[in-house]
Amino acid sequence: MRKGVYTEIETEKFLRAYVPVAKHVLAHSYADAVVAAKHTGFPLVLKIISPQALHKSEVRGVRLVKTQADFKEEFDDLMRIVKKKGLTLEGILVQEFVRGHYVLIGLKRDQVFGHVLAVASGGIYAELLKDVTFRVCPVTLEDADEMIQELKLKDMLLGFRGHKSVNVSLLKKTIVAVSRIPSKYPEILEMDINPFVINDRTGAVVDARMVV
Repeated sequence: MRKGVYTEIETEKFLRAYVPVAKHVLAHSYADAVVAAKHTGFPLVLKIISPQALHKSEVRGVRLVKTQADFKEEFDDLMRIVKKKGLTLEGILVQEFVRGHYVLIGLKRDQVFGHVLAVASGGIYAELLKDVTFRVCPVTLEDADEMIQELKLKDMLLGFRGHKSVNVSLLKKTIVAVSRIPSKYPEILEMDINPFVINDRTGAVVDARMVV
């Protein structure tokens, strides 16, 4: 594997062989984005893809576009941010919008334990909430179930006050699949899937980064 920091588009291309990834197209122009949007449908998400903007929320580089009427305005605004901040642009990602609960699934190579798996509450509040559990890789389905049970988020995932449970089987399989990746690619130093969005039917990676 190439050494360095992988952008979202590179990381998700790698992950597609192992776990579900949200449908997306990397657009290199507004015309490309319009074509991609026709296939994706609305609502959709637009994202700046740049090596200098791995944490896109910090540069306001992610937009939820609910209708076609808002599409050009949001696209143009992202391009203004790229120009203002002098970012090297790989493209604008046009991604399907996945509804559900946000889960962080991460890997880190530890000098003592080897690769360690983290499962946590995901999204922009992951660091604030500190709702996280760890295991040494690889894990089993039973381990994955225990990790879910240890989260404060578990009540939301397993059904709360009439809300449906998420597809727990898919979530556990995804956790296990991620935990097995380092056995094939021990050179991976870090990987953050944040978030993996899961609902009662489906789930998908909607953002990810990797360091090799």
